[in-house]
Amino acid sequence: MEFFRIHRTIPFMRHALVLNAISVITFLLAVFFLFSRGLHLSVEFTGGTVMEVAYTQTADLGKVREAIAKLGFQDVQVQNFGTSRDVMIRLPAQKGVNAAQQSTQVLDALKSVDPSVQLRRNDFVGPQVGDELTTNGLKALAMVVVGIMVYLAFRFEWKFALATVLANLHDVVIILGFFAFFQWEFSLAVLAAVLAVLGYSVNESVVIFDRIRENFRRYRKMSTVEIIDNAITSTISRTIITHGSTQLVVLSMFFFGGPTLHYFALALTIGILFGIYSSAFVAAAIAMWLGVKREDLVKGPVKRDGDPDDPNSGAVV
Repeated sequence: MEFFRIHRTIPFMRHALVLNAISVITFLLAVFFLFSRGLHLSVEFTGGTVMEVAYTQTADLGKVREAIAKLGFQDVQVQNFGTSRDVMIRLPAQKGVNAAQQSTQVLDALKSVDPSVQLRRNDFVGPQVGDELTTNGLKALAMVVVGIMVYLAFRFEWKFALATVLANLHDVVIILGFFAFFQWEFSLAVLAAVLAVLGYSVNESVVIFDRIRENFRRYRKMSTVEIIDNAITSTISRTIITHGSTQLVVLSMFFFGGPTLHYFALALTIGILFGIYSSAFVAAAIAMWLGVKREDLVKGPVKRDGDPDDPNSGAVV
């Protein structure tokens, strides 16, 4: 399925140096903000109090947040779990206030709004749990990166594997840089979004690399740069359909999902936009600079009847 077909190859790689210079600057800024400001970690990572309360009817999460905000607590997470009458509240740890005091203050505030509310569970999440989550999160990220690299090395060639991993890490660091610069809350949901972006970006890279391999077999007289330009051009329609439909779903979560899904959808939005950019320009350009050639992907002579003689024909298949 295609919305349109471009019959003239767009010379993307002609601007590869400028586009990747912008990528390097953005990447370095993201690293700078990560080290200078750091991530604003949620209660899952820093430790705090987790409360579960139950209402006799559907809970109004807006009123719950408003009641807790009047107590002076900041970065409080309020969300439904199980049913619309059950609410989970995560409170960050505060100096001089223990978990029991926090839960008592919050429960009193909630009862002033709705006396029927009942406390079902009250737990304290220690900082050591946050350290464990951080370690496991980094391990998960490392395993994803290694898995992606092994998969691409077997399916294509090590140059494509290295190019894709560098491009994906570029996406991840930039997402984290945004969260560090604006001090948006980094929670487990955001970590899940970052891992999802890795897989999403790899999918786009695989599509482009697969078309590059196909073009090497079809157009024997084209140069590597022309092959890459043709591959990116011929997948534009598919990219618009795939990423556009995905972004519509993510935007619906962003605008209508409430505070619980806000930063999750925001991380996905940033990741999708930079994933498209990095797959088309960063990964492809790095593969080009690493010297990928026909012999890396096509073993033995490949003949095809009707192979165009004009390397600038820009035929789209």
